[in-house]
Amino acid sequence: MTISKQLLDQVKQLIPPLTGKLHKGQAGRVAVVGGAEEYSGAPFFAAISALRVGVDLSHVLCSPVAAGSIKSYSPDLIVHPIFAPDAPADVVDKELDSLLSRLHVLILGPGLGRSDSMQRYARDALRMARDREMYVVIDADGLYMVQKDPGVIKGYERAVLTPNVVEYGRLCEALKLKKDAKASELSAALDGVTVLQKGSEDVVAYAKEEASVDVAGGLKRCGGQGDILSGAVGAFLAWGKNYETGSFGDKSIPPHRIPFLAALGASTLTRTTSRLAFAERGRSVVTQDMLEYIGQAFDDVFDDRKGYSGKL
Repeated sequence: MTISKQLLDQVKQLIPPLTGKLHKGQAGRVAVVGGAEEYSGAPFFAAISALRVGVDLSHVLCSPVAAGSIKSYSPDLIVHPIFAPDAPADVVDKELDSLLSRLHVLILGPGLGRSDSMQRYARDALRMARDREMYVVIDADGLYMVQKDPGVIKGYERAVLTPNVVEYGRLCEALKLKKDAKASELSAALDGVTVLQKGSEDVVAYAKEEASVDVAGGLKRCGGQGDILSGAVGAFLAWGKNYETGSFGDKSIPPHRIPFLAALGASTLTRTTSRLAFAERGRSVVTQDMLEYIGQAFDDVFDDRKGYSGKL
């Protein structure tokens, strides 16, 4: 089925109200685990998109060689260059544990790369996140980690996987499914992990429940758009964590359903952002252009500031 008004209304329940009463952090604290030697753009796009969607704080945990460029892209991001290839494991684990204690969501994979050291750090971060019952988004080379060992995420209902068509096929193969298996079949094979299957229509599945997002996007798919989606999913999950703990809302949505709704909301928002940017920039649109349209897209999709007079 396609996304319904009822589902969209449930997504809206996860959005913190703009009343001015929440303190810093209650609208979400996220971190991107990525940024290998070759990749600094992807973690930046994921982290800054989470901020643009509306979280309060966005961190990047990366290699020292990527940290300088990521810092230079935006002073709004908090960058931690802790993933040196030769760093002692116990030192990195101590820093990771300290950072994760202050966060709601991990976004694993944008710009992660496939080096042994970065993949090891990602596995350690995922293990710690699971121990803390954090929400997790896994994309890009984080999906390579899952493909090599589905057990690292299997059964963890607080996770969202965001594969493109190639990554989706490889995940299906790893779980002994047909490449064209339904997203609900892949979710079931992973024992309830939410799957956001990217395509001409995005498909979101949690166990046997499945919904498509057929909102029109732009006509050009530029590299990096998936990183914006990952950041958006992370933002909705961070809000879901604060909803779950009672910072706002009525807690009527159970935690196991939050990833499904977060993925639906983020997909709808990202596709709308893409359409708005393409309408203005056309064939020349790049991911950087999309960032400035996230706020407008959010207002369009969720009526976020409808009736706002400029006064609290």
